[in-house]
Amino acid sequence: MGKCLSCLSSFRAVFRPNQESAIPLTPSRKPKPPGSDDTELPKPPTEVKPPEGGSDDDQVLIVQSVDLSVSENANNHYTSEYDLVQKESPKPVLRRGFPFKVKITFNRAYNDEKDAVCLVFSLKGATNPTYAQGTMIVAPVVPADSDVLPSDGWQAKLIFIENCSITLEVSSIPSAIVGEWNFDIDTKLKSAKDVESQTLRYSVKDSFFLIFNPWCKQDTVYVSDPEWRKEYVLNESGLIWRGSHNRLRPCVWNFGQFEENILECCCYLLSHVGKLSTVGCADPVRVVRHVSSVVNSPDDNGVLVGNWSGDYGGGQSPTSWGGSVAILQQFFKNKKPVKYGQCWVFSGVFTTVCRSLGIPARSITNFSSAHDTHNSLTIDYFFDDEGEPIERLNIDSIWNFHVWNEAWMERPDLEPGGYGGWQAVDATPQEMSDGTYRCGPASVAAIKRGEVMKPYDCNFLFAEVNADKVYWRYRGPSQPLKLIAKKTDIIGQFLSTKAIGCFDREDLTGEYKHVETTKEERETMVRALRSCKNVFSRYYLNDDFEDVQFDFELLDDIVIGSPFSVKLKAKNKNSEGKEYNVKVILRVDTMLYTGQLKTLVKKDKFEIKLAPNVEEEMKMSVSYDEYDKALAEHCAFNIAAMATVVETNFDYFAQDDFRVRKPDILIETEGDFVEGQEFTVQAHLKNPLPKPLTKPMFVLEGPGLSQPIKMPIKGNVLPDAETRVSCKLTPKTAGEKTIVAKFQSRELEDVDGFKVIHVRPKTDSTNKPESNN
Repeated sequence: MGKCLSCLSSFRAVFRPNQESAIPLTPSRKPKPPGSDDTELPKPPTEVKPPEGGSDDDQVLIVQSVDLSVSENANNHYTSEYDLVQKESPKPVLRRGFPFKVKITFNRAYNDEKDAVCLVFSLKGATNPTYAQGTMIVAPVVPADSDVLPSDGWQAKLIFIENCSITLEVSSIPSAIVGEWNFDIDTKLKSAKDVESQTLRYSVKDSFFLIFNPWCKQDTVYVSDPEWRKEYVLNESGLIWRGSHNRLRPCVWNFGQFEENILECCCYLLSHVGKLSTVGCADPVRVVRHVSSVVNSPDDNGVLVGNWSGDYGGGQSPTSWGGSVAILQQFFKNKKPVKYGQCWVFSGVFTTVCRSLGIPARSITNFSSAHDTHNSLTIDYFFDDEGEPIERLNIDSIWNFHVWNEAWMERPDLEPGGYGGWQAVDATPQEMSDGTYRCGPASVAAIKRGEVMKPYDCNFLFAEVNADKVYWRYRGPSQPLKLIAKKTDIIGQFLSTKAIGCFDREDLTGEYKHVETTKEERETMVRALRSCKNVFSRYYLNDDFEDVQFDFELLDDIVIGSPFSVKLKAKNKNSEGKEYNVKVILRVDTMLYTGQLKTLVKKDKFEIKLAPNVEEEMKMSVSYDEYDKALAEHCAFNIAAMATVVETNFDYFAQDDFRVRKPDILIETEGDFVEGQEFTVQAHLKNPLPKPLTKPMFVLEGPGLSQPIKMPIKGNVLPDAETRVSCKLTPKTAGEKTIVAKFQSRELEDVDGFKVIHVRPKTDSTNKPESNN
């Protein structure tokens, strides 16, 4: 025990300031400036000749080679899928808190009585690595049964000696800094009494990557359910919902967190983009808040440029992306923001970054999502007597859908109170938080409770799922507002994510809010309003006893290219012979998915006389030719009906949004799905439009492809005609994989399809042991 303590003390002394120059560390590694991609190759260790009359055992050990056991460690750390591990010259990807093996070969046999060996780890990119910040780690090699192993630090246990080699089991702490680490080995003789005695340093050529560990109970991102870990950490593809609340559209997204340069890019985002401190890289709360900032570009030239204008010159349309890989690879290569993204693209990239770093994450879609500009928890819309929206007053908005993320972790900064678990994080640049475009992490438990003052940005996320929608008639600044309608159950519908283990939808609405109109839901709303610093007065509609009843018929499934109709029914319930005159305005506008109206498609006015107990229907038909040129992205429409009963001055207003449905791409395959074995993929599509499709092209992504394949079609695709493409794929690894196909043309775009396949390994592999950590 005394010798081990002496050894530990001796190695700590080696790194005392102002004394390192007296110690011949061979070879040396110079610190690299931030952003440098150059790696200084280690020089060969200095040959030490024994003095005359001496022996090799009297000389300091010289490291000849180091085996980082990349494959074995990757298997035990659930990182075998990373491209870094599979390369011809692989690098280790390790999860913090788990032991990993290292084999060191010396110029002679290791002698525990004479030799002292110490591992020195330093965080790559840290300007001045220090013990205090955890950016430099010193781990003396000690026997496995030693009673001086540090209980709260990195450990290096000697578990096997063979000839001139030793095998170590090294353990990082579960709170270690995540990033890329350098690795040095120091050797000296235990008999040395002072720091001037010769110490040799061997710099391991390859760095290694340390990431978060959902398999380790002591890590704050720990997940106990193995199926959850498989879905939210290891799954390379998923579904992100788009569309509208009455037309939910699942779109496959290739997260590709293990692909080439993805982990390197994620570490670059932590260390070189934005303002996350080195120490902050150990805390998942600070990491995901930082990632929500650097995934967008307004503040710090992050990954993606947001664009909702419809003009995507100089970049790619957001709907053309099918995954995160090409985006992150392009950003990492050029170190410039990629053009362009919208909410689901930001969310898909965020999920990729988190999963690559080891943080469980998933994409969440909220339909009828409020953007509460003034933090009032109300979304107010103003209309004139003609039913026209007054744009200068309509600052708040309701997006047809909005996609954010959830990341899984404990929240020790909020406890006690049970705030751990899923945290809502939003990387779409909407509003600033502490001077930066970012949002979250906000505890989903706090959102459901209406605790809107909890960090971070809980108030904004609460409003996205709970705000009240209020309609006003505005007749000028000197006239009082008239409340037309109020909806308390419109905002926050069908919160959706991919279900665990299958390509189905899981509804998360109950995780964010109580059932609409219930006592619990209204009490939560009041609690939130009382906590909010900027509170508008609350207005409530009295029950109406009007004789005229209106029924606004919602649209059913409409395929793009087909006509549709807008209908409003009015019924006179009076049984005493009283007639009513009714004025009605029906209108259809195209709209962006952010809730902003784009172009008026059609508007019609009706004046009818309703006899007692009579029901009449007002109908406005819209043809494809009428809405074709006005279509916006996502093919979304806003339909509205405004009616006035002349005799009672009763106003009725209703609106709804819907989208015409795009056709699906059908994907067929030929051949067996076996690791390393080629199979055939065919994708085909039928033109639903009454006109030809020009400049048609398919884009395919799938297993074995590092980049999407673009396949232009010769000639035009005629109405009702089918177009088909074929290619070969060779999966590199086994497991569940997804084939994604997208189609685009001048007349029709944002069309996709997917197929899930299960790739068999070449040979049966052994199961990985579950860790007890």
